[in-house]
Amino acid sequence: MEPPSAHLASLAKNKELQPWGSQGCSAWHPERRAGAEATESGAQEKAQGKAREQWGDPLQFIFTCISYSVGLGNVWRFPYLCQMYGGGSFLVPYLIMLVVEGMPLLYLELAVGQRMRQGSIGAWRAISPYLGGVGMASIVVSFFLSLYYNVVNTWSLWYFFHSFQDPLPWSICPLNGNLTGYVEECEKASSTQYFWYRKTLNISPSIQDSGAVQWEPALCLILAWMVVFLCTLRGAETTGKVAYFTALLPYCVLIIYLVRGLTLHGATNGLMYMFTPKVEQLANPKTWINAATQIFFSLGLGFGSLIAFASYNEPSNNCQKHTIIVSLVNSASSIFASVVTFSIYGFKATFNYENCLNKVILLLINSFDLEDGTVTASNLEQVKDYLASTYPSKYSEVLPHMQNCSLESELDTAVQGTGLAFIVYTEAIKNMEVPQLWSVLYFAMLLTLGVGSMLGNTMGILTPLTDSKVISSYLPKEAISGLLCFVNCAIGLLFTMEAGSYWFDIFNDYAATLSLLLIVLVETVAVCYVYGLRRFGAELKAMTGCALNWYWKTMWAFVSPLLIVGLFFFYLTDYILSGTPQYQAWDATQGQLVTKDYPTYSLAFIGLLIGSSIMCIPLAALGTFVMHRLRKGDRTSTA
Repeated sequence: MEPPSAHLASLAKNKELQPWGSQGCSAWHPERRAGAEATESGAQEKAQGKAREQWGDPLQFIFTCISYSVGLGNVWRFPYLCQMYGGGSFLVPYLIMLVVEGMPLLYLELAVGQRMRQGSIGAWRAISPYLGGVGMASIVVSFFLSLYYNVVNTWSLWYFFHSFQDPLPWSICPLNGNLTGYVEECEKASSTQYFWYRKTLNISPSIQDSGAVQWEPALCLILAWMVVFLCTLRGAETTGKVAYFTALLPYCVLIIYLVRGLTLHGATNGLMYMFTPKVEQLANPKTWINAATQIFFSLGLGFGSLIAFASYNEPSNNCQKHTIIVSLVNSASSIFASVVTFSIYGFKATFNYENCLNKVILLLINSFDLEDGTVTASNLEQVKDYLASTYPSKYSEVLPHMQNCSLESELDTAVQGTGLAFIVYTEAIKNMEVPQLWSVLYFAMLLTLGVGSMLGNTMGILTPLTDSKVISSYLPKEAISGLLCFVNCAIGLLFTMEAGSYWFDIFNDYAATLSLLLIVLVETVAVCYVYGLRRFGAELKAMTGCALNWYWKTMWAFVSPLLIVGLFFFYLTDYILSGTPQYQAWDATQGQLVTKDYPTYSLAFIGLLIGSSIMCIPLAALGTFVMHRLRKGDRTSTA
């Protein structure tokens, strides 16, 4: 471990070549550590008689960051973006955005947390007293995220518990009340859709029909929050240990699924579809915008969690190296998860396509009294042409009942989010051998991914609260953690109501988009132009022995802020041009989703959701200014 000495940093002359044209990090010898002096922040902690809690070892920090950043978005959004924006060619803008946006902003937040050794509020107040609102805004956004994000873990628990049944409850439609056929809603939709919309969500026809709390999902929500509470009970001490499990288990499951997926019939169809580049999409601005957005939100920037994680590091920790490790692991995980997803997706598409062909073949055999085996998938088109020319009138009667089967259309179906996780994947799993095993593994993976992200998000809220002298003087951190989880769980019961999924979509679409972009923009401006890039770089070098090179300076000062401004205006323009916000409601009579306009009170809530976090920044600055003026006036009057 490198020593946290400002004096020894200035003595090191030998430099090792580092990535991105770095001037290098000083090469320290372990025996010099005994003579190293504490950093300024460490001295302050000792003066207060309170040493800051630290990670057990650097691996805990790395695994916690990986567990936090590698989440559900890597599994259910990145494959969708590959499918929508060019297949293999999407990796070009994605990797470019990783270099110009992801790595620099991740390093910025880790460096701020490690230098200031405080949570988001204290860290930004240390940079400027007027910037405490940036940390407050991060806490508000993290609070909103934790409200709805743990609902995904609730659904994962629900499916996990049902995965032990034989047959799987979403594999077949239930019988109607008269036991004469299947439930009409299930027949019009599918067994997987019916289980999701009716059995899991028991969804109402619109957001206005709130309905009652569903007690089974509510119990799963309580259990999900108990898991979060136990994992954050003692702060970094418990979270760091849990991170080994939440970071490693998803990879074990993905490897198992990869082996299984590659052996499935039709897996190659999905992989060819994924990796076939559509170069024309590189000229589409939305391809680049979505690549930048995916990198931004996948790394979890702006929530304050990364600052909280880094605040528990030793000052000498090489956060530049850890930034590169976490960024590359996160992106590699997205690509790896896409390979697994598209192998499963190819199996599902091939299965549906061949099932469609079999239904058409059976229809033709029964309608025209053909012998079994005379019609196959290979000669189907020739037989159809023959029957159409030989028996035109009868063929025209059969034609409306004949499905149009296309493997390409099956593969073109783009689904992301909960639709991919709880409908598409479950549809594929039910057709596998020993489906219970694959279902248990899949939802265990989803659960650990969700819990890992939730722990990081909760730490982003808890760290500033436990750092606060006002709160920590009255409550131990265990009580603070318990109260936070209890409040979140109580409010989160809203999402277990019949209209809960509609409110989930509101939070998912609006709670952490514009506000996060603005928060990170203020962060970069604050470090580079308020605190001073040269000053911050000098302090980083004194702490870690790593000098800021041209790459980090250019990205922080110019490229990344301009990119964030571009993303901010894109989202703002998109919201304006899209008109009145709409949502997808489930129509049980049709067995499909229909588009509806949000009611007025929902629009007002959306505005409040976006504004409540953003307004923390100017209001906190104004409050600090007023307090300084009042104090100055008091000193003048007493003088």
